[in-house]
Amino acid sequence: MAKKQFKAESKRLLEMMINSIYTQREIFLRELISNSSDAIDKMYYKALTDESLVFNKEDYYIKLSADKANRTLTITDTGIGMSKEELENNLGVIAKSGSLAFKKENESKDGHNIIGQFGVGFYAAFMVADVVTVISKAQGSDEAFKWESKGADGYTIVPAEKDSVGTEITLKIKENTEDDNYDEYLEEYRLKAIVKKYSDFIRYPIKMDTKSQRLKEDSEDEFEEYQEEQTVNSMVPIWRKNKSELTQEDYDNFYAEKRYGFDKPLKHIHISADGAVVYQAILFIPESTPFDYYTKEYEKGLELYSNGVLIMNKCSDLLPDYFGFVKGMVDSEDLSLNISREMLQHDRQLTLIAKNIKNKIKSQLQSLLKDEREKYEKFYNAFGRQLKFGVYNEYGMHKDVLQDLLMFTSSKEKKLVTLDEYVAAMPEDQKYIYYASGPSIERIEKLPQTEMVSDKGYEILYFTDDIDEFAIKMLMTYKEKEFKSVSSGDLGIEPDAEDKQTEEEENDNKALFESMKGILADKVKNVRASKRLKSHPVCLSTEGEVTIEMEKILKAMPNGQDVQADKVLEININHEVFQSLKDAFEKDQDKLNLYTNLLYNQALLIEGLQVNDPVEFTNNICKIMV
Repeated sequence: MAKKQFKAESKRLLEMMINSIYTQREIFLRELISNSSDAIDKMYYKALTDESLVFNKEDYYIKLSADKANRTLTITDTGIGMSKEELENNLGVIAKSGSLAFKKENESKDGHNIIGQFGVGFYAAFMVADVVTVISKAQGSDEAFKWESKGADGYTIVPAEKDSVGTEITLKIKENTEDDNYDEYLEEYRLKAIVKKYSDFIRYPIKMDTKSQRLKEDSEDEFEEYQEEQTVNSMVPIWRKNKSELTQEDYDNFYAEKRYGFDKPLKHIHISADGAVVYQAILFIPESTPFDYYTKEYEKGLELYSNGVLIMNKCSDLLPDYFGFVKGMVDSEDLSLNISREMLQHDRQLTLIAKNIKNKIKSQLQSLLKDEREKYEKFYNAFGRQLKFGVYNEYGMHKDVLQDLLMFTSSKEKKLVTLDEYVAAMPEDQKYIYYASGPSIERIEKLPQTEMVSDKGYEILYFTDDIDEFAIKMLMTYKEKEFKSVSSGDLGIEPDAEDKQTEEEENDNKALFESMKGILADKVKNVRASKRLKSHPVCLSTEGEVTIEMEKILKAMPNGQDVQADKVLEININHEVFQSLKDAFEKDQDKLNLYTNLLYNQALLIEGLQVNDPVEFTNNICKIMV
């Protein structure tokens, strides 16, 4: 019996694959089961085109048998089998795919899609086995043959005995080492867990002889062990069932079984696409954020199957980052695979699926917003921050996708409103979408800067998330309406008689404001009479793109960016404090210094900014009390 050698390139590929391609050894079982499923698919396909064959589904299955004493694991199928030539061609040359060739030969005919890469995945068996033996009898043949190999040193093919058509693969499991436990691949519980994880939705039964207990005959408390054959996969995945057959409870149970979360999903999306790309998907919008969602440890992505075989636990390419909260799975027969199912080739098919999924998610969220407002607000409270980050991220590339999904608390409605609802309610004379930023709604409502906008009857959006202003700066406009902070130097509100009086007073007191600006030196860009203040004596406004709230956020970052907003100290000339300032300017320079610094620090505190010298500030307060 002459041993045949693998081709040089095949030998190198085998060594490389066993040592590096697969990250988890348990994948070997997925590959062998998938190949067995392909072999049964081929038999089914032959039966469609050969009248002499009858495909009785009950006769087709895959069987796992573990023998601890002899350290062997056997995978048997009742599929189409292989002739001597096919054993030579499919297993003698690594990366020669029998299933792929079969598919190409018959691609114009109807039948099951054949997805297996019989050749590469098969050799994953050598990660756990010292010897691999394949005995196969091809459909329509009276002869069986045995292929055997100990790995890269070559293989043999000899005649063998086999009663039925199909293939039997026996792995001689390696002995344990200090670092590796190979015994687990002979344990019933471990094999069942691997099948459940990767091959639960293979369309044919995967059977095992499992141990169970029962009461002994004529005994009330004595038990005996016995073995029974059990099907360990579910076979029919929920995503291949008609939506009309499924209830909400079915989807909720699937969500729980797959451990997508401990909550219940707010909404599910069941997709059966049959167009440029064929795939099925079940997606879930969770009710609450996972505990690690806003950490770098969180991994987004959907489970990816190819014809019921799990390829990836987390395929991140199927979801844009801003929809990273979505859970679920995708199954497609059209995906291209490279040398293993673990390594997905990012081709046009995957891109089309990802684009379709993105559109479906957005459509579902819009529907939720329109028809189930309470549910959408619950979702938004959990994941709105992610949507806003999506607007800001990548230089606003996705703002058109996301802007209609954004919501902010309204000063008038006292609840969340969309940008579309805000614009629809704007008076004709209102030029801008006004917003105010702060750590909480309660703090924002007390800001002096909101007085003028509120008095005009204009609605204000409250920004309480640190990402809010950054997202809006990237959005710039909505329905041709520009966003404007209530702290902005120019609010774009037409002056009334009172505002004109303010301008006159500012001109009359120009020397006072210049003197105050000199006292504050580089702390402020300007000091002026305020048009926005009604009851408060003082506030800070800003000029330029950086607002005070943005300054606080940027300074709080780990790299401690030294970003400064261009601040303007605004004085309410109708407040009694202003008369004190005028008197001090005319009679007492020290008192003007004292009042100016007090008002500036008061404005800082209103904004939640740190007073530069708290001791000096408290001493100054004491000075005006004595």
